[in-house]
Parts: sequence; C-alpha cells; structure tokens
Amino acid sequence: MVVATSIAERQQGRRVVQPFVKWAGGKSQLLGQLLPLCPPRFGCYLEPFVGGGALYFALQPERAVLGDLNAELIDTYRAIREDVEAVMAALERHRYDREHYYAVRALPPASLSAAERAARFIFLNKTGYNGLYRVNRRGAFNVPFGRYRRPPRLYDAENLRAAARLLARAELVAAPYQQTLQAARPGDFVYLDPPYQPLTASANFTRYTSAGFGPADQEQLAEEVKRLTQRGVLVLLSNSDTPVVRARYRELGIPLDIRVVSANRRINSDSARRTGVTELVIRNYQ
Repeated sequence: MVVATSIAERQQGRRVVQPFVKWAGGKSQLLGQLLPLCPPRFGCYLEPFVGGGALYFALQPERAVLGDLNAELIDTYRAIREDVEAVMAALERHRYDREHYYAVRALPPASLSAAERAARFIFLNKTGYNGLYRVNRRGAFNVPFGRYRRPPRLYDAENLRAAARLLARAELVAAPYQQTLQAARPGDFVYLDPPYQPLTASANFTRYTSAGFGPADQEQLAEEVKRLTQRGVLVLLSNSDTPVVRARYRELGIPLDIRVVSANRRINSDSARRTGVTELVIRNYQ
C-alpha cells in the first residue's frame, strides 16, 4: 500500500534546506515554478540525476531514492549523512588559495577518508572556476581555480546539519539512472533532470562524468519516460527548450503536459550568455 502525504504536510514547520554544492543547471532558481507543478501527493520520491538536489531539499519527502552517475557526488552525500561533523571539521582545514586549490585537486580521492573526500569535493566545487564540475576522459576533475572578489563560503553549519537529517531518509545510489529507476512503483514520483540537450551544435557541456550524455542517451531517456508512464509512475522532466526535445516527447504517443519556464543560466564560461533562457518542463500527470 502506498502511503502518500501532501507537499504542504511535508513542508509545514520545517527548516528550509539549501543545496550545499553549486551545480550546472541546478534548480534553486526555478523552485517557485517547479513546486506548483509537482504532484500534490505521491509515495516515494526518486531523482536519478540528483546533482545539487534543490527540488529534493525543497520537497523534503519522507522516502526517497537519490542517484547520480557521479560517484564522488554520491559519496559526498553519504559522508554528510553518516558524519556531518567530521565533514565540517575537514572543511575547516581548507582555505581559498590558488596553490592550496591545485594541491587539493591533485590528491587522489581514494587516499582520503570519507569525510576528507567529501570536504575535498565541496571545497573544489565552491572555489573552482564558476562552480563548474567537469572531468576529463579518465574521470579526473580538471576545473581550474576560480577567481572571486570574496573568498567563497565553504559551508553553512546549520544548513549542512539539516541536510544530513534529511538525507537520513534517502537511499543513495551511484549508478546509471536506469538502475535508480528500477525502484519506482505505481504512485511514486520521479523527477528527471538530465544533462540537457545542447541548444546548439557547439554547446555540448555534458561531461559531468567521463561517460557524457549524448543524443542516444536522450532518446533512451524519453523511452524510459514512456515506460514509467505505462507503469503508473508520476514523472516530471526538465530539459532545454529546443525543437528536438519538443518533437521527441510529442512523438512518444502518451499524454504529456509540456510547459515552458524561464531560467537564468549562471554557470557559463561566457558571461554574455548568463542571461534568461527558456526551458521545458514535461510531466505525465495534471
């Protein structure tokens, strides 16, 4: 039996929890548009491209499965869930300094404790160029040092503790999205926020992992939306507002609500492109 609670019931009287990492395409700025489009009631919440987890932290569901192919990100979530105080203690040993940044970037994550790996991940995320997460084909983090007018704040202690309490409710999966979605049951709610379809042929920032996310992956994801719909799973999906994406989902042969939302993409190497754009929000329910 699915026990579903409403968004209002889950959020009433609870502390607002903010994502503790910056993430390209993060949804913090879109929460005001996304939350009203979420189903009012659902069972388990599943997010297989969790990234910064803005929608998860806003919804605060009682049960969740959070996944990502980025194993370092999921390890960071796990470390915060298991021992947030140790992660904060490790973060205190870092400083905003170019030489220190490259020394930390060069450290093999496997040589560190779980808390130290999480602190390294957060430190590099907050002090690297534009908050970008990018790896080379070997899977090594290769973002250069970021220049900021003020030293970035690495963490908010109370927010990180609140995130740890919320993550205690979640199953964390470092795996392809298909594996995370195997847990979805009728009445559950899936939010899909994949690496976006490029707006142009040259705009191809999809290497959050060494595997990337190309056109074939986009097609397979659309078919997964169709399968989830046929199984009675509630699905909300975000992607770029392009003719290709619109056509792909209109041709699935299932009833879908396709809407446009406004966003401001702030993580971009070209400051002239950090402007308002439109994105698509696609859902299989009303």
